[in-house]
Amino acid sequence: MKDRKLLIGYVTSSALPSVTAEDAQKMTHVNVAFGHVTESRVTVASTHNLDTLSKLREYHPQLGILLSIGGWGSGGFSEAAATPEGRELFANTALRILKEFQLDGIDLDWEYPCYSIAGIASRPADKQNFTLLLKEMRKVLDAQGQIDGRRYLLTIAAGADQYYLDGTEMEEVQTYLDWVQLMTYDMRGGFNTLTGHHTNLYTPTGDLFRISVEASVKRFVNAGVPREKIVIGGAFYSRMWKDVPKTKNGLHQIAPAAGGYGPLYTELASGYINKNGFVRHYDAEAQAPFLFDGSTFISYDDEESLRAKCKYLKEQDLLGIMFWEYSCDQTGVLLETLYKAL
Repeated sequence: MKDRKLLIGYVTSSALPSVTAEDAQKMTHVNVAFGHVTESRVTVASTHNLDTLSKLREYHPQLGILLSIGGWGSGGFSEAAATPEGRELFANTALRILKEFQLDGIDLDWEYPCYSIAGIASRPADKQNFTLLLKEMRKVLDAQGQIDGRRYLLTIAAGADQYYLDGTEMEEVQTYLDWVQLMTYDMRGGFNTLTGHHTNLYTPTGDLFRISVEASVKRFVNAGVPREKIVIGGAFYSRMWKDVPKTKNGLHQIAPAAGGYGPLYTELASGYINKNGFVRHYDAEAQAPFLFDGSTFISYDDEESLRAKCKYLKEQDLLGIMFWEYSCDQTGVLLETLYKAL
């Protein structure tokens, strides 16, 4: 169905047992985070609760379940992708896990080809090798799919800004993928002392950093990724800056230090949103909420901003939305908002 939009939830493996029947039925797909790469082999040695996946299928028989491999600081990709033997070993060990746990696909979360910012190995040839790795994965999954009479999914999580496009060959990469998930969160924070929205839909006037969901989508479309393969991202957690000047309620102000991770949405709802001195503001231009108590600035997604993202993805004929991460919102409000909006 062309009009069916995807609602994809990343769920850390430790949180798998907490997924309720009601919530499982709201999602179209679950990305289990994370498998890892060791000596070119995909491993789930430190991935928990994979025995609970059968329960998710009972809850929702049509639910697509993928193993997401990688994550921030998870290495081994550059080394595996560097040789034909490494790529083959990677693909075949991923396939073995897919078959063992009856998964519907594999999601690669290499952060990031050509970059060692997360403390992992990288090399200039990652750009071409990433393409070759996905080509090998597609070949192996398709061969198994022919045997099983079905298609296995292959997806990636992609950094939202230009650096990711510079380190990859997205026009060719996308031909091997069912969809591309843009990590349109953490767009401000870890490296920025300038306060701002970390998961904003649009780029507001006065923001030195011009990235947003809309800007990211445009970049990926221009790089050759079809709209109907693009999934945007929502955040169930916040970014926070401290000792922020009071000007403009703390928005677009220089703080003494970069923005670290802030409270998860569960905590925001119970102790921050219009509570304990924090006032909720909404930037209508960016379509993004923020909190300020006169000193601490917090950027996050809420019902209003997620509804705006869903409206945008429908208008732009995008494939859907994913979020990081299920256990960050124990109120259930954000997932319910996405489900209703789609």
